Amino acid sequence: QVPELENATVRMKNPECVKERISSLRREGTGKLQVISDFDMTLTRFGFNGQRCPTSHNIIDNSRAISEEGRKKLKALLHHYYPIEIDPYRTVEDKLPLMVEWWTKAHSLLSQQKILKSDIAQMVKESEVMLRDGFNTFFDQLQQGNVPLFIFSAGVGNILEEIIRQAQVYHPNVNVVSNYMDFDDDGVLRGFKSPLIHTYNKNNTVLENTEYFQQLSARTNIILLGDSMGDLTMADGVANVHHILKIGFLNDKVEEQRLKYMDAYDIVLEKDETLDVVNGILRYILMET
Repeated sequence: QVPELENATVRMKNPECVKERISSLRREGTGKLQVISDFDMTLTRFGFNGQRCPTSHNIIDNSRAISEEGRKKLKALLHHYYPIEIDPYRTVEDKLPLMVEWWTKAHSLLSQQKILKSDIAQMVKESEVMLRDGFNTFFDQLQQGNVPLFIFSAGVGNILEEIIRQAQVYHPNVNVVSNYMDFDDDGVLRGFKSPLIHTYNKNNTVLENTEYFQQLSARTNIILLGDSMGDLTMADGVANVHHILKIGFLNDKVEEQRLKYMDAYDIVLEKDETLDVVNGILRYILMET
């Protein structure tokens, strides 16, 4: 069915179950399907040529708009909180307040930097960000198949949208929920709009107006793409989930996190910088039967 599932990067706890689910998604047709995806390190690459690629927050942190002092403080926050975010031995409950703390401090620091709305396109252009190999096929297949793509991100919405715009894949079927910058009348950053979205609250709590999902009430079959444990709740806004296929990108601390990811996701992609497996599954499901 899907030759890409034989790729060396693929791990599955229950391959038979995965194949059955993919068959069901195909059988029930594209009219019932939607894709819900994280953005940073899921649709974008984790690394390239041995170097880490930036997240949407990093793009701002590394840009010329940030003072040397600001950059130091942002880096200190990253070094303190990132190990907590990916610590396999700490519970989500334990991490929650710390993630709120991290995002709040980072957003507050950024708001002091006089960032201009007009600088965003240039920041993205000059950054090292890369969408995963095969992104064109991914976005185009969904657009052609009239399958809605919901991007649910704890990153910065303005940056994220600019990345997909510059890649020329911001199709009408793409809908984004993320942290959006709030600019004053002069186009200077003054803060971030609420609600605050971080790694571990990507669920109904920040989707109070789940209008989006209500409009899609017939789309009860979901392909979910994520790279963290927090991404597993992204489909909570969907009322009557029928079939859900969860695909997880395991980018970092592979040995320590493998079992946890295999328990949580149906398909785990280890150190895979492409969307080949996802595209193979979509090709099969969207194929005219």
